[in-house]
Amino acid sequence: MSLRFSLVIVILFPFLLNAQEDAEKVFKAGAAVVDISPTSFPVIVNGNFLEALAKSKIDDLRARALVLDDGKNQIALVVVDSCMMPSDFLDEVKKMAQEATGIPANKIMISATHTHTAPSVMGILGARADEGYKSFLGPQIVRVISLAKKNMVPAKVGYKAFSDDEHTFCRRWIYRPDKMLIDPFGDKSVRANMHPGHKNPNAIGPSGPVDTAITLLALQTVEGFPLAVFANYSMHYYGSAPVSADYYGHFCDSLDKKINSQSPNAKNISFMSQGTSGDLMWMDYGEPTPKRDIVAYASAIADRCYKALETISYKKWVLLDMVETTSLFDRRLPDTKREVWAKKLISEMKSPLPKNRDEVYAKEQMYLLEKPKAQIKLQAIRIGNLGITAIPNEVFGLTGIKIKEQSPFEITMNIELANGAEGYIPPPEQHALGGYTTWPARSAALEVQAEPKIVESLLKSLEQLAKAKRKVSNLSDCDYSKIIGRSSPIAYWRFEDFEGDTCVDSSGKKNHGHYEEGKAFYLLGPNSDSFGKGQVNRAVHFAGGKMSALINGVSDSYTAEAWIWNGLPANARTTAGVIFSRGNNSDKKFAGELLSIGGTSANPGKLIFTPVNSSNLSFVGKTIVPLKEWVHIALVRNKKQVIVYLNGNKEIEAETDETQNYSSFYIAGSSDNLSNFEGKVDEVAVYSRALGPKEIGLRASMNLKP
Repeated sequence: MSLRFSLVIVILFPFLLNAQEDAEKVFKAGAAVVDISPTSFPVIVNGNFLEALAKSKIDDLRARALVLDDGKNQIALVVVDSCMMPSDFLDEVKKMAQEATGIPANKIMISATHTHTAPSVMGILGARADEGYKSFLGPQIVRVISLAKKNMVPAKVGYKAFSDDEHTFCRRWIYRPDKMLIDPFGDKSVRANMHPGHKNPNAIGPSGPVDTAITLLALQTVEGFPLAVFANYSMHYYGSAPVSADYYGHFCDSLDKKINSQSPNAKNISFMSQGTSGDLMWMDYGEPTPKRDIVAYASAIADRCYKALETISYKKWVLLDMVETTSLFDRRLPDTKREVWAKKLISEMKSPLPKNRDEVYAKEQMYLLEKPKAQIKLQAIRIGNLGITAIPNEVFGLTGIKIKEQSPFEITMNIELANGAEGYIPPPEQHALGGYTTWPARSAALEVQAEPKIVESLLKSLEQLAKAKRKVSNLSDCDYSKIIGRSSPIAYWRFEDFEGDTCVDSSGKKNHGHYEEGKAFYLLGPNSDSFGKGQVNRAVHFAGGKMSALINGVSDSYTAEAWIWNGLPANARTTAGVIFSRGNNSDKKFAGELLSIGGTSANPGKLIFTPVNSSNLSFVGKTIVPLKEWVHIALVRNKKQVIVYLNGNKEIEAETDETQNYSSFYIAGSSDNLSNFEGKVDEVAVYSRALGPKEIGLRASMNLKP
């Protein structure tokens, strides 16, 4: 045998071994479903502020389990038709399941669908747990895991994510500053709250973005027969009379019927797990009240999933792994004043159960004082190139988007209300806007910084599983940004930020801005292809706050331009909103030179330019700025000459005193914080020269309507 031939054998031998090893690997999956409907009535239901009793069932409640095995690791994914389940209860269930099946407790994920019409397994707000049903439910969950393991067969696995933006919307809306609501503690603190009502003139717009993705994990037998579909969608619940599985049950029944009708050998079991829907729901409050039809709603989503299944490719084996971590968080406790208020109110209660909202929150303060800390269990799961996170909270749509956009996996699914229930975790900036999802109680008690800590922990676990770093958000150039770049701005803020206090300058000059409290991130911006074909353009909604930046070297000739979406009617206050100002940050009472929209004091709805040297002299535009529409605004100053443009048209032409070369620039407000802009802002650029009318017109033509 020649040396050359020997080398070929030596080189090929490891590859032959690997190929043989891969051929011997078998991926197994088993699914099961059991009925968990209550066997005796009445039962306590905890889906609202106050406790309710249900005397019958509308449809069946079920627990569904999926057990997966790659030959090395074995995990169980369980979805239960329940509003929420406490962590101590689920920890005991997992121990029993481990004894029954051998699946390690830290490899079991158990989540709630969040139907608001199931028997209460957890005391929350004004409702107690139904202890009888709770003792019945635990063994049933163990049973369904055991059955799923017993049903395991060699299987193929596939996954897919697609967008469905017709069936979920942001239910938490920002209110006008003159229409703020009062919280349970007597303070007028609510700038944003859920369920404002359809076409409510007191509400401006959604307080957050929507995660519209439906994610599917699909399993087939090796012969190609359907085995299970594990779906995930960020929609809170639909609404039904108790006892009911809500739309989740109708979805599963509909999808199973579509799949199983295709083959006599098909015995598919469908799941619908809860995504990051803490601020999402099926109602679009910007539109008139729709007709209710829970079955049609669920069937429409099942149709989308059924069509998506046709495009999934399956693999005979994928890597399976799971990481579980725990973290301790502070709860937001009542101060002395609130504690005194709560104790006084409780002492006056005529029943041990609260009968109104104030009594509910008085009792909740005592619960928080009894348990000032909460331990959170987080899980990350790998199924091939699919990453899954499991979070024991009601998580906002933005949080889910943050995880998905940074995850190192090809596709990522987020499951909320998994392994426990520690209430809402709003992103930090949402706390300043107030509302139900921020009021301290067992339903929303975690520290203000809990959300970014949870996101960071999950991303680290996903990195560990993927053996790869998270994705880094790099803004891609679009037609609009290229035009801005060619004009050499001294600052360019694209407002694509989704967290923190820094407004990133994309010009390369590092003139980063600073966000104040009173804003919401990642809302929809101008949406023409000019802002990124096939991409979602984002904007910041200012609700009482503003953005400030220090920019040196800007003379008395400069340009400031922006896209704005004004949400406040002119009759709401004396000045509808300050769009832009330039002044001296050392003087908080000095508004400086500013561009605003007129209110009740004068020129309602029109652009007003006020020079820095005169508080009495102002110049007024000709056109009323449309309400809740994207428009392009540009302020061009060339020493004494000032021109203000609206959608490329000259609104103001004036000769005034030369401006002072102040270095403080404010977007959506001024240093004195009087009449800060209320609405969305996007694509703001500042130049150290006066742009010409053709340059302004080109920008305005990129997108005149949303």
